[in-house]
Amino acid sequence: MSRQPVLLPYADPAFVADPFPLYQRLREDGPVRRAVLAGGLDAWLVTRYQDGLAALSDPRLSSDVRDASDPRLVQQLPRFERESMMSNMLRSDPPDHTRLRRLVSKAFTARRVAELGPRIQEITDRLLDAVAPAGRADLVADFALPLPVTVICELLGVPVDDRHDFQRWTDAMLVRGEGLPDPAVVDEAWQRMRAYVTAHLDAKRAHPGDDLLSALIIAHDEEQRLSHDELVAMTFLLLVAGYVTTVNLIGGGIAALLAHPDQLTLLREHPDLLPDAIEEFLRYDGPVSPGIARFAREDVDIAGVTVPRGATVLIASAIADRDPARFPDPDRLDITRRDNGHLAFGHGIHYCLGAPLARLEGRIAIGTVLRRLPDLALAVPPAELDWRPGGLRGPARLPVTFTPGGRAD
Repeated sequence: MSRQPVLLPYADPAFVADPFPLYQRLREDGPVRRAVLAGGLDAWLVTRYQDGLAALSDPRLSSDVRDASDPRLVQQLPRFERESMMSNMLRSDPPDHTRLRRLVSKAFTARRVAELGPRIQEITDRLLDAVAPAGRADLVADFALPLPVTVICELLGVPVDDRHDFQRWTDAMLVRGEGLPDPAVVDEAWQRMRAYVTAHLDAKRAHPGDDLLSALIIAHDEEQRLSHDELVAMTFLLLVAGYVTTVNLIGGGIAALLAHPDQLTLLREHPDLLPDAIEEFLRYDGPVSPGIARFAREDVDIAGVTVPRGATVLIASAIADRDPARFPDPDRLDITRRDNGHLAFGHGIHYCLGAPLARLEGRIAIGTVLRRLPDLALAVPPAELDWRPGGLRGPARLPVTFTPGGRAD
């Protein structure tokens, strides 16, 4: 293993557009590789599949950023993460994680997700009704962005009249275009969002409805309930984990198909392959890159390398999911791939609770786009697409052309 840390060049547009050549070199260089992340933060990349799978279940690797020895990790978090995200499942370990996940699972049930299907289809059709007659669109701004946030608003019982503000605040905090967000804009959006969520929680306590937030408020396990801070944190976890990542799954999946016309044709001819295609999009170019952060509680041996206590360990799912030791011909997009145990949703106790919803939204969104927008094609060469910088990967814009069409049947 090379001793010199490698710099992940997030400021380089070529790397942002296509990080996979560098990822391949890192994986070939060794199973654990020191790297310098954005902001000069040091991390240990776990680059191979089997090692990443084991690390995601290793109790010596904490999800709580406060276990990191570098104080900049907390200092560089956006204010909304410092103030709310530290009380959620994503950044907690057992026993707190066990309690939180059990309570949230009581409300976020498979039945509740499945019942969203018809409504997601309605929202999808309404959004495409607006763009289908034009013959061109930006499928991120016009479709992939508004769809998941509308679904989340409905999950949380946010009234229709409030959803424009809700999306505006959410976009200011979470959606990155070509550059990094303005901290002052992010903080203002957070203050407004926090005040709104607090008032919304109070209203739901007084008048619960048939929505996820009401179910979370009343969820209990013996005498345990979610506290106010935990409810606020869960609301923002839904936004972070369920909004931008789903935007990236939809936008990135469509972009992958348009860059691989043979796979696009195959999926049009065999729409029954759509569930397998969603898994392949997640593996081939998933919405999180390079991966999932953990923090060493003690000195940890990973693949023969001693990672010191307090170090940041980045389990690089985007690198591991193209490991040829696990996936044959891994750099090829193959929507017929069956054995597709990718790490895009994590593994172990922190496996993404919202994975069924993301898959459902991805299937409905991408399947409907392929049905409703004939002759769909990129309006620019694939190499000219703009991709978001940082740890959440997806196209910032997706300009497309198609044969103008009518409304859904």
